[in-house]
Amino acid sequence: QVQLVESGGGSVQAGDSLRLSCAASGSSLSSYRMGWFRQAPGKEREFVAAISAFGGTSVYGDSVKGRFTISRDNAKNMLYLQMNSLKLEDTAVYYCAARWSDRYSVRTNPNEYTDWGQGTQVTVSS
Repeated sequence: QVQLVESGGGSVQAGDSLRLSCAASGSSLSSYRMGWFRQAPGKEREFVAAISAFGGTSVYGDSVKGRFTISRDNAKNMLYLQMNSLKLEDTAVYYCAARWSDRYSVRTNPNEYTDWGQGTQVTVSS
């Protein structure tokens, strides 16, 4: 099991950038595939991005493709989400998630993850 803590959220204007971080403890992240999800009020949890345990494979949700970049630093036990050209519809609580995994697989279904952070709020205004 791994403990996850997100940070870096905040209130920004449309078009701005933010970088979210997810710090892991309790286990080495190099054995975990990772993902970012988000949830807006009244909506279901939405897949944002995922990355394989060794970082060689990443996938993105259609709504963020080309604007967001997921990355990881296993030596530091950190996961990141660089968010550029933010839009009003990006407003949500962002969660990082992890699951013990092989080196290469990625998953977009939140049910495929076992460990979750508490979330960090991102608010985008016009």
